[in-house]
Amino acid sequence: MAAAGRPRRSCLAVPGSSVKMLGKAQGLPADQVFLDLEDAVAPLAKPAARRNVVAALNDGDWAGKIRAVRVNDLTTPWTYRDVIDVVEGAGANLDCVMLPKVQDATQVRWLDLTLTQLERSLGFEVGRIGIEVQIENAAGLVNVDSIAAASPRVETIVFGPADFMASINMRSLAVGGLIADYPGDPYHYILMRLLMAARMYDKQAIDGPFLQIRDVAGFRTVARRSAALGFDGKWVLHPGQIEAANEVYAPDQADYDHAELILDAYAYCTSAAGGKVGAVMLGDEMIDEASRKMALVIAAKGRAAGMTRTSRFTPPA
Repeated sequence: MAAAGRPRRSCLAVPGSSVKMLGKAQGLPADQVFLDLEDAVAPLAKPAARRNVVAALNDGDWAGKIRAVRVNDLTTPWTYRDVIDVVEGAGANLDCVMLPKVQDATQVRWLDLTLTQLERSLGFEVGRIGIEVQIENAAGLVNVDSIAAASPRVETIVFGPADFMASINMRSLAVGGLIADYPGDPYHYILMRLLMAARMYDKQAIDGPFLQIRDVAGFRTVARRSAALGFDGKWVLHPGQIEAANEVYAPDQADYDHAELILDAYAYCTSAAGGKVGAVMLGDEMIDEASRKMALVIAAKGRAAGMTRTSRFTPPA
């Protein structure tokens, strides 16, 4: 899996202005929690939100979770202070900085350089803090390849549907959902374009939020679309969406077991003990090197999700 295999099936957004929600998020089963300083925080509340985020990172129990902070975008007056205050205050307990509304590679390189200077001045390992880039407008999508390649710190390419819809004048207020007047999936090209850039440069691809937070069935429907394409996870805006995301972006048990069986069978059959054969039958299915590669993807997702296999390969007598 991309980005060192850190699972991001569910990426929970938590407003940095809410001490209560920052505390509650620590006990929820999300793979990643990102503490938000951008859209979820009013302009006058941003300085206090930075302090809340630093305190939550330093004093909270985030065991097992990826800890990220979404700063404001580089067209605002807040980004510099967001990065400086959070990394100086809690850099030892921070995994990634998320940069929203990225439009070109120079913005990523600015963040990379700033993080490098901070890491050196604070005595951290250079490169330890990752970057998540959020694509939210036409410029970002057109430049997504160079954005993905802009820094080895980049771990994820994230789709931001609401701002993206506004940026291209899409006639809908249903963020993340299908549009009744369009005979297909209006986001398919966007998602595939982001996915291609992510895979080209070995990054994870994360789908954006579904705003109808009480409609868990609707969340599952749209999540299954990006999961089927190969996306690694999705934003969740409410605790009720976490379980659905964790389930949808992990393989089902039967697929996971089958993938592990393919890997075991192929390893045996290509070995000296198995006759050094390159294409063999596993039950009624022919497997070869291409099968191994496909199985490795499913198995890696299952292992990252902590799944346990329920069947084992037995070499023929």
